[in-house]
Amino acid sequence: MPSTQTVITGIGSYIPTRQVPNAHFLQHSFFDEYQQPIATPPEKIIQQFQQITGIKERRFASDNLTTSQLGTLAAQRAIDNAGIDPETIDQLIFAHNFGDVPTGSHQSDLVPALAARVKKLLGIKNPACVAYDIIFGCPGWIQGVLQADAYIRAGIAKRCLVIGAETLSRVIDPFDRDSMIFSDGAGAAIIEGKPYQEGGSGILSSSAQSDCADETFYISYGCSYNPDRSADTHYIKMRGRKVYEYAIKHVPLAMQDCIQKAGIALTDVKKFFLHQANEKMDEGFIKALYKLYGESTIPPHIMPMSIHQLGNSSVATIPTLYDQVLNGAMPEHQLHPGDIVVFASVGAGMNINAFCYRI
Repeated sequence: MPSTQTVITGIGSYIPTRQVPNAHFLQHSFFDEYQQPIATPPEKIIQQFQQITGIKERRFASDNLTTSQLGTLAAQRAIDNAGIDPETIDQLIFAHNFGDVPTGSHQSDLVPALAARVKKLLGIKNPACVAYDIIFGCPGWIQGVLQADAYIRAGIAKRCLVIGAETLSRVIDPFDRDSMIFSDGAGAAIIEGKPYQEGGSGILSSSAQSDCADETFYISYGCSYNPDRSADTHYIKMRGRKVYEYAIKHVPLAMQDCIQKAGIALTDVKKFFLHQANEKMDEGFIKALYKLYGESTIPPHIMPMSIHQLGNSSVATIPTLYDQVLNGAMPEHQLHPGDIVVFASVGAGMNINAFCYRI
């Protein structure tokens, strides 16, 4: 029997104030991956985009804020929520993918680590608080939680701060219709080791994998689809169909693996907190998972979603969504002590991970 449980004791997020509706893209000229103009009118492209992704608007960070600053704002809220002294944090883990990108620039700044910048901004003096970054695609925040769990169970750390933040608005190609998916945001959690109690709160199980053969460059960095733009400037690029086919096959299996490792039934899961990448894809994950169990009826309100208003902020989507639910921003999604939830994500790598958690 384990002596320690890994518990989320604080949660916080920062949602940028700049709201960007789909109409923002009406004046854009879109090109395909072969750098050919897309003949479909922008109005039709946007209509189809909303039907598939569910996104009506997204949030972009203010010009004066960087990814590390967004992460600091979310981290401070998680610290306040947990009611802890930040000097007692043993591991400060920052999940992101593109570093700090100043407004008006596509130059990524990764040195020093964003975690080190957050530690400085939070004013943490303790040298034993180890600050480092994780680059793991959209599943980065979950991977940070799993890493914190491993350190805690190994007795190396007692308390960790795990942050996920991104300013994707600064690395998107305005001529790529897939760019409408992406947004900015930050979420953070305090993760602590607590004495084991039967039926107590904590991580019950986890699952993770990396497929790095043909899947490696499904999400990558590449030049603009507009042939008149400099080939020296790169932007986030996504092979949407390939990502969808990969994710719809593997994510449900990872969630099933996680549920089985926890020794619980599918019906024991109260909520699924999934990476907010695409409404239809997330709905497909749940349908496929229930099908694996021979179930055709999916309970209502099983899957909270924030993508309609917040878009896809990569590593920030899951902690932000969890914060919203816990703090009553989604009244239809209530959680109570003892409820079991599943967190799962998929993204660049290609990487997939999940964990079961008892509230």
